[in-house]
Amino acid sequence: MRPHLLLAALLFAFAATPALAADDEYKLVIQDHKFEPAELTVPAGKKLKLVVENRDATSEEFESHSLNREKVIAGKATATINIGPLKPGRYPFVGEYNEKTAKGVIVAK
Repeated sequence: MRPHLLLAALLFAFAATPALAADDEYKLVIQDHKFEPAELTVPAGKKLKLVVENRDATSEEFESHSLNREKVIAGKATATINIGPLKPGRYPFVGEYNEKTAKGVIVAK
């Protein structure tokens, strides 16, 4: 490969990296076996990073059939869940280990 083509390819690869890091990031907190906020509004049509911080001492499983995501988050730990792009709508989720109290919905607009 010619040196100037190699340089152009490397510059393109590095220029594309910030686009991946620029995904919108949203935070959920699990505390007292509840999600806060219980309703999270996000933009439709974009890839998102959902950062879930479990402040409880026990594990919880983030589960959403409509998002097709399941993730166990250990007590006192944080996990990142990639979702989207989402169509406009409501996407319910629960904490599988505490379904009566750990409920929420992501609203894509």
